[in-house]
Amino acid sequence: MSMESRLKKVLEQGGFAVTAECGPPKGADAAAVLKKAELLRDKVDAVNVTDNQTAIVRMSSLAACAILKGAGLEPVLQMVVRDRNRIALQSDILGASAIGIPNVLCLSGDHQRFGNQSGCVGVFDLDSIQFLQVVKGMRDEGVILGGEPLDTAPDLFIGAAANPFADPLEFRVTRLAKKIRAGADFIQTQCIYNLDRFETWLSMAADRGLTEKTHILGGVTPLKSAGMARYMKERVSGMDIPDEIIKRMDGVPKENQREEGLRICVETVSRLKELPGVRGVHIMAIEWEAAVGEIAERAGLLPRPGIDQG
Repeated sequence: MSMESRLKKVLEQGGFAVTAECGPPKGADAAAVLKKAELLRDKVDAVNVTDNQTAIVRMSSLAACAILKGAGLEPVLQMVVRDRNRIALQSDILGASAIGIPNVLCLSGDHQRFGNQSGCVGVFDLDSIQFLQVVKGMRDEGVILGGEPLDTAPDLFIGAAANPFADPLEFRVTRLAKKIRAGADFIQTQCIYNLDRFETWLSMAADRGLTEKTHILGGVTPLKSAGMARYMKERVSGMDIPDEIIKRMDGVPKENQREEGLRICVETVSRLKELPGVRGVHIMAIEWEAAVGEIAERAGLLPRPGIDQG
């Protein structure tokens, strides 16, 4: 079964793409996925389904993607190399394409020691860049790792993640280049709060011609409170939240902090829309999917564009 990627078409036709994140439940309740699907319907072009994010056991990403697809939404299958060896990774890629999942995001995954199975063994048989190369080879050359041909190649729009906020900055651009060379058709970034740093990274990427070789979607997350901002700054690896953002959140009463977080997020999206080289946004609402539509509406991203099927 082949399903052409709407996300790919929006980007290739020059649209400003919008994706959002959907975390599967910590249980086997399909209705929980469908409830989130309704919050995101017609608000985004595609929905990323996380793969046991923060190394917490949840419903499988592949199963949740199938539920979303059945409900008429376009899924982006997130796959981490933490939990699968190369046999399982390639097998799941074939299965995803076979059931019509059109997009995949190839990730390393949060280390297992941070999750609720901290004694487990991480696999990491491939790293995320090697995984990208394997998926690209399966799709474009019709072969698995090692060169054995497939009966039918998978048809997937391939994505990767980038973090402009980890150090050193120059290496983050080099790593972006490696991911593009390995096969990343699109890139979704870490949450952006430090826009100056992001613009520096983007400018360096543009200088190397990278923004012309892939589609970059800037990651945004609405803050729910000043406490959340401080926690992310101090406890979440790779997160860069300037002090002025925390001060701004602290400057309003607690009951108004969610609204302030939404304002900051919408302002960020508005600035991203003006940056050459940014082709869309990826909204990671973290169990606040109801905010996605409001952010998209306030930022002028609705209605989502129709696409030329020709």
